[in-house]
Amino acid sequence: MATTAISSGKLRGIMKLADASGRFKMMAIDQRGSMVTALADVLSIEKTDVKYDDVASLKTLITRILAPNATAILTDPIYGHPYSITEIPRDVALLLAYEESGYVSEGVAENERLSNPIENWTIAKAQRAGADAIKLLAYYHPDASEATLKHQQAFVKHVGDECEKQDIPFLLELVSYAFEGTTKSLEFAKQKPDLVIRSVQEFTDPSYKVDILKLEFPADLKYTDEYKDSAFYAGASAYDLSEVNDICEKLDGTSTLPWVILSAGVDIEEFIENVKLATAAGASGFLCGRAIWKKVFEYYPDISAVTEFLENEATANFHNSNEAAGIALPWFEHRQFGGAENIQLAKQSENWVQDY
Repeated sequence: MATTAISSGKLRGIMKLADASGRFKMMAIDQRGSMVTALADVLSIEKTDVKYDDVASLKTLITRILAPNATAILTDPIYGHPYSITEIPRDVALLLAYEESGYVSEGVAENERLSNPIENWTIAKAQRAGADAIKLLAYYHPDASEATLKHQQAFVKHVGDECEKQDIPFLLELVSYAFEGTTKSLEFAKQKPDLVIRSVQEFTDPSYKVDILKLEFPADLKYTDEYKDSAFYAGASAYDLSEVNDICEKLDGTSTLPWVILSAGVDIEEFIENVKLATAAGASGFLCGRAIWKKVFEYYPDISAVTEFLENEATANFHNSNEAAGIALPWFEHRQFGGAENIQLAKQSENWVQDY
């Protein structure tokens, strides 16, 4: 039985992210670059002409209507937090993003990606802003060049160290990518299980001080035989459902930390299936954004139509996602902790009041 020690600050933060049963049902609204692009497309303008207030007000509206369905809201300190903080119910936790939107590809090997922090943003500032936990998205390909790997690893370690100093939970989001072609391809679907699992092997090392992993579904149901009749099927298969189940179980066996599933922008039908399969294998819930609310862009800038969509279809999407996560493994039952009764608080210094 595990006897993992955890600090009181991190324990309280993780408890706030989950529901009373220890399951995570979290919503992401921290998108920045992708939201600007979507608004530019729907308004038929250049991205540089998208107004700050348009992004901030849309994030606020989404947060206001959907936050009551969540155990936690992930937002950003640029467009989201300044306007949305009062829209998050008092019993819903706040996650704040740490990374700059997108990635840097200059100065590294071809098609490789570097993640960087938001300028002038720190973990201490996030905590003062009311964050209950920190989220970092790191693009990662385990076969990237040594320079890229070292940069990404050092970035994650920095955030882990700072979260430990501030006694705040660290949620790490890992996103894989293709060296050639696109991630929306049969070839990448075949590569994805290995990339996801090897990345988890790296970042579950205790030196990174990660508390929860936010992971891509480790396969791609668009390329799975049993979903040939689904609207999201891509027309070719990389594996069958039994193989997908094996992949999910291997991921769970690899992760020495509680983990949740991200949506990666898939449609809600596919995401619900991802949640069911992942939680059956041992995931502790989800942190989902676009799968729930991305159709807002079909109605924008008609705010009445956007509101109606959020109050009806998007809310139903959230309810269905929460229902799918009903069998998720409570985070404290993960072998990292071995049950709520086995969680031990880390010893504090005799002078811990003075130290704080």
